[in-house]
Amino acid sequence: MNLSFKIAQRYIISKKSTNAINIIAGVSVVGMLVGTTALLLVLSTFNGFEDLVTSLYDTFNPDLKVSAKVGKTFEADSTKIERIKQLDDVVDVSLVLEENALVQYNGKQYIFRLKGVDEAYEKVTQIDTAVVEGNFELMNGYQNYAVVGSGVAALLGINVQNQFRKLQVYMPKRDQRASTMKPENAFKQDILRPHGVFFIQQDFDNKYIIVPLRFMLNLLNYENNVSALEIDVAENANSEAVKAEIKAILGDGFHVKNRFEQDEFLYKVMRTEKWAVYLILTFILMVAAFNMIGSLSMLVIEKKRDIGILKAMGASKGFIKKIFLIEGILLSLIGAGFGMFIAVVMCLVQQHFKILSLGESFLIDAYPVSMRIGDFVLVFVTVGVIATLASIFPAYRAAEQSQLLKED
Repeated sequence: MNLSFKIAQRYIISKKSTNAINIIAGVSVVGMLVGTTALLLVLSTFNGFEDLVTSLYDTFNPDLKVSAKVGKTFEADSTKIERIKQLDDVVDVSLVLEENALVQYNGKQYIFRLKGVDEAYEKVTQIDTAVVEGNFELMNGYQNYAVVGSGVAALLGINVQNQFRKLQVYMPKRDQRASTMKPENAFKQDILRPHGVFFIQQDFDNKYIIVPLRFMLNLLNYENNVSALEIDVAENANSEAVKAEIKAILGDGFHVKNRFEQDEFLYKVMRTEKWAVYLILTFILMVAAFNMIGSLSMLVIEKKRDIGILKAMGASKGFIKKIFLIEGILLSLIGAGFGMFIAVVMCLVQQHFKILSLGESFLIDAYPVSMRIGDFVLVFVTVGVIATLASIFPAYRAAEQSQLLKED
């Protein structure tokens, strides 16, 4: 074993002549322990919320989404779509047509986002798992149904059990000016019955009404136009490789976005918040490191004679510095080790027993936590760097103590 490490280890466990040194050393260890625990708990909580939001958005969003770079819609080329379906890692492709429309129900009317989808949509997304009332059914023969968001249902007072009350949809006719004499002629009207209510997330629940694709094509007077292709990719497939293959088939006139790119702003905000909290708590660890500087400085004074003896035996200044650098790092890592252990225990307790509750009004009943090995490695490295920086000054002073001993 390295001699400098053995000496540093001995200094940690040996009894000090001044009790204050033990107290300050203990405080510095506890500071690192608390800081490490807090940092890991906060990062794990952010991970839990990130996983929650991701799972909610994944219920509505596909693995890959194709949209036109220019214009709101594009003509669905059946030949190219078939080539995409034949790719090894593509499970299915759904044609989607979206547009805003005025919707009226039971005397109430609002503007919502109508999303026309084909039969493959239920396979491409997990929307059927989010239905909380009625069921996910959009067509029965010639009958058209709608599945609405819970916020839409609340605003319109929709009752899916009432088979006689219908949704009335008003869509502005394309390429036709409104007449002041008969403004109603500027709208195309149609009806369909609400058949289910989904509950995912406020951004979707308050905005979307899912309807059959044929209903939207008729309403917008399109024959084969769609606003997007939503694509389901095999579970263990490389989505970026599939994305490149789809781009090669479709050409440069289309965006092909993965899950992250479909809601890029949201994911960037979540990650920015996580790293901002990491930096704040890292500053707290740096403040705790000042206790270590004091502890090591007092230890240097206590071991003044030992340092002189080591110098007389031929120890270099670098060797002396190394002893106290190792001393500071060991003190920090002891605190960090216990902090990590406590953090793991607290996370496991929260996962299994849900000690900290969020209340009944939230989507989940307790704070979600998700431990990731990358966070533990990051915190361990952070503590190591802070400990090294905090130990440099006392180690330098220790190397110079030999001069003071000669003067005495």
